[in-house]
Amino acid sequence: MRTPSDHAYPDHWEADVVLRDGGAAHIRPITAADAERLVSFYEQVSDESKYYRFFAPYPRLSDRDVHRFTHHDYVDRVGLAATVGGEFIATVRYDRIDASGRPAPAPADRAEVAFLVQDAHQGRGVASALLEHIAAVARERGIRRFVAEVLPANNKMIKVFTDAGYTQKRSFEDGSVHLTLDLEPTARSLAVQRAREQRAEARSVRRLLAPGSVAVVGVGRAPGGVGRTVLRNLLAGGYTGRTYAVNRAFPEDWTEADGVPAFRSVGEIVERTGERVDLAVVAVPAERVPDAVADCGEHGVQGLVVVTAGYAESGPDGRERQRELVRQARSYGMRIIGPNSFGIISTAPAVRLNASLAPRSPARGRIGLFTQSGAIGIALLSGLHRRGAGLSAFISSGNRADVSGNDFLQYWHEDPDTDVVLLYLESIGNPRKFTRLARRTAAVKPVVVVKGARHSGSAPPGHAVPVTRIPDATVSALLRQAGVIRVDTVTELVDAGLLLADQPLPAGPRVAILGNSESLGLLTYDACRTEGLRPLPPRDLTTAATPADFRAALAEALADEACDAVVVTAIPWVAEDGVTEFGDGEVLAAALQDAAAASPAKPVAVVHVEIGGLAEALAAASGTAWPRGGPPAAEAGRNPVGGQAAPAREAGGVPAAPGAGRAP
Repeated sequence: MRTPSDHAYPDHWEADVVLRDGGAAHIRPITAADAERLVSFYEQVSDESKYYRFFAPYPRLSDRDVHRFTHHDYVDRVGLAATVGGEFIATVRYDRIDASGRPAPAPADRAEVAFLVQDAHQGRGVASALLEHIAAVARERGIRRFVAEVLPANNKMIKVFTDAGYTQKRSFEDGSVHLTLDLEPTARSLAVQRAREQRAEARSVRRLLAPGSVAVVGVGRAPGGVGRTVLRNLLAGGYTGRTYAVNRAFPEDWTEADGVPAFRSVGEIVERTGERVDLAVVAVPAERVPDAVADCGEHGVQGLVVVTAGYAESGPDGRERQRELVRQARSYGMRIIGPNSFGIISTAPAVRLNASLAPRSPARGRIGLFTQSGAIGIALLSGLHRRGAGLSAFISSGNRADVSGNDFLQYWHEDPDTDVVLLYLESIGNPRKFTRLARRTAAVKPVVVVKGARHSGSAPPGHAVPVTRIPDATVSALLRQAGVIRVDTVTELVDAGLLLADQPLPAGPRVAILGNSESLGLLTYDACRTEGLRPLPPRDLTTAATPADFRAALAEALADEACDAVVVTAIPWVAEDGVTEFGDGEVLAAALQDAAAASPAKPVAVVHVEIGGLAEALAAASGTAWPRGGPPAAEAGRNPVGGQAAPAREAGGVPAAPGAGRAP
C-alpha cells in the first residue's frame, strides 16, 4: 500500500459545483491538515446518519479514525470533501479492494465507496455531486467498479446510487443492500449528470433574478455615486422585496437612506431584523470588496452583483484580485455576477428587480438579454426601448468571473417567460459546453448571438476557465451547427430579436420585396442573396406610391403562395408643394397593419429611411413588450394583428435577412 508521500496532491481534482438548490460548494481532496475540520464536521452529524454510515452507534471518531480518514495516497485510498465557508458539509472516500473485498493495490480495479453528508445539507444534491467527482477520480486511477454496502432503511443513499445512471447490480446480503456500480459512463449516466447540472445552474440563476431581499452595499450618505444610483433605480423600478442600504460609514443614528432602512453591515441587518439578505449589490471600492464579501458570506447571502471596477480589466494586480474574489465568494457558496457589472434586471411582476445602473427598467417582454459589456448593454437597452420592446430579463456579466452566458442558457432553456434569447459575447470560454447548451436551447426557442471583437475562444480578463483559441470561422460553424443565429452588429441583434419575438417563422426561404425606392429594393435583394435566401424580384411601387398602394401591394404579397416572408422598403416622398407625404408615419403604419391583419401569417419586416414616427407606430402594435399589468387577456396573439406586426428599423439593413428562411 502506498503512503501519502508517494503521490503529489492532485490540484486538478478541486472543483466548484452548483448544488440542487442553486447554492455552490467546493470539492477538494482531504489532506492531513483537515483533522480538526473532520472532527467538527462529524460532531454536527446526527446519530442516525452516523449509524447509517458505520452500521453501529459511533458517537465520535477515535484518533486512529481521524488519522485514517485524513491520510490518503491519492491512488488506492482517496477522500474528497465538499466544503462551504471552508468547513466540511460532506465527505466521500474510496478504498481499493480485490475481488474478495480485501484491501489491495493496483491493478485491482474495484473500490469500496462510502458517503457521509451533514444533516443540514441533505437534500441539496451534495452526495450526487460527490459521486460524480469520486467516480471520475476512480476512473483516472484505474478503478472500474464501486462497491457499496447500504442499510435497507437508508433510502436516500440507495436513491443516490440508483439515480446516478451507472450500470449496477444489487443484492441483499447479511442484512444490508450490496451494490456494485460499473463506472464506465453510459448514455443514461451522462444524461443524469447534465440534467443535474441544468437544474442546479438554472436554480442558481433563478435565485439571483428573484431575490426576496436586496442589500445595496456602498450606498453613499449624499446623493450620487454608484451605490446610491443602484438603490434609486431599485426603488424606481418598483422592486417587490425588502430593500436595505448598507455603508460601514453610516453614523450610529442613521436609520434610513432614500426611504429604506440603513445599516452599517449585512450582519447588522440579520442581528437587528432577524431577516436574511438574499442578494447583495456590491458597490464599494475594490480594496473594500473582500470585507463586504466576508460580511455577506458569513450571514447567509446567496448571491452577489459586483458593480465595482478595478479588477482584471485593470491589469495583473486586478486579475489576482478577481481570482481571490471568486475564491472567497465560492468558499461561502455564493455566486457572483461581475465584477465590473452594469447590473441585472428582471421584469417579472412578482419581482420587478432593477439592480443595475440603468435609470429606467424596460417594459415586461418576452426577450432575455445577456451581455458581457456594460457599454453594449446600455446601447442595447436604449435601442430596445426606442423600438418599444420589452424584456423578461437583462444581465450584464462584466468580467464574467463566475456566472456566464452558459448559466443563463441553462435558465432560459425552460423559462416560460422568455421566447427569444439574445447574447452579446466577447468570448466563448468553454466552446464545447456552450455549443451543447445553445443547441438544446435553440431547439425550443431562438438564440441570437453577436460575437464581440475579443479573440475567439479567449477568456475575459482574469477569467480562470481554460479556453481554446479557435478561428472566427470555426466559431461561426459551431454556432450554425448548434442552430444559433449569428449576427454581426448589436443593431442587427436588436432587429433579429424583435423579428423573432413578434413574427411567425417563415415556411421557407422565399422573400418578397416591395417599396417605393428602387435602390433600397436592390440592396435588400442582394442582402437576401448573401444570407442564402431566395428573394423574388423587387417590386418598385415608385415614389408616387400612397399608403393605399403599400397596403394593396403587401396584401398581394402575403397572399402569394410563392412568398414565405416580406420585406417592405420605404422612403419619404416630397410632393411638388413641399409637403412630405406619409406625415409622421402613422398613416403608413396603419396601412401596413391593415394588410397584415387580413392576410396569412407570414413575417413582415419594414426597412425605412427618415420617416418620422413610423418606428413608434409599428412598435405600438408589436407584441414584444407586455403592458406593465401583464399580457393581454388570454394572451390572444401578442400583437393586434395576430403576430404579423412589422418591427421597424430606423435606417438601412434588412431585418428579415438574419432570421427569415432559417428556423433556429
